[in-house]
Amino acid sequence: MKAEGNQTSTGAQVDADKAAARGEGVPIKQKIYTGIGKAIVLPNPNAPTGIPISLDAVAALCEANPDHVVMIDEAYVDFADTALSAVPLTKKYKNLLVTQTFSKSRSMAGARVGFAIGDAALIQDLETLRNSNNPYNVNRISMKCAIEALKDTAYFEENCAKIRANRAWTKAALEELGFHVLKSQTNFLFAESPEISGKELYLRLKDNGVLVRHFDDPKITNFNRITIGSREEMEQFIETVKEILSF
Repeated sequence: MKAEGNQTSTGAQVDADKAAARGEGVPIKQKIYTGIGKAIVLPNPNAPTGIPISLDAVAALCEANPDHVVMIDEAYVDFADTALSAVPLTKKYKNLLVTQTFSKSRSMAGARVGFAIGDAALIQDLETLRNSNNPYNVNRISMKCAIEALKDTAYFEENCAKIRANRAWTKAALEELGFHVLKSQTNFLFAESPEISGKELYLRLKDNGVLVRHFDDPKITNFNRITIGSREEMEQFIETVKEILSF
């Protein structure tokens, strides 16, 4: 398999994600990634939209590009309402590589620990690349913390459940204010208001001590990415939005 070059999803994906959120089709333009002669890298769920692709779509990508690596970045997969991970597919597709991280659902962003799952030959290729560059890229403290984090399933499950609940509450609250909110399966929402531009809302929230993420890309300039925190934080966010919109 060849791994040189890659095709990413953020720019080409946005229109399809928005259409999917309205029930207007699948959240991936399959033909863009078919037979392109390059490695394919896709976040699932997508960032910054939060929209997932189906496991059938992942399988189709692997079958359409058998001589190239298909890498699925599952940084946010644990926040999904239903099982989305492509890990089970790695047993069938030798060109599929699934990556996950401890930075999100395991609350270990500062440790910079992640892992990859795939066919043994593909993992061996990664090991060869790692050893040719920097074989000590994860320190012992981070590794020990990661092992302990895997053992603490109660915290992990509670944390993910809180994020899902607060995401649903925030989405409903924004929709009551007239926002169009994509059907995110991550720890953030992607939303736009018909009353105010994304940039202006971002700046006015910032003036009030509330930080969201705004992107200048023309395709998504009216949207803001809203990270899901505690219920108290999300209530403060909604109240601030109401004040800005004079509700």
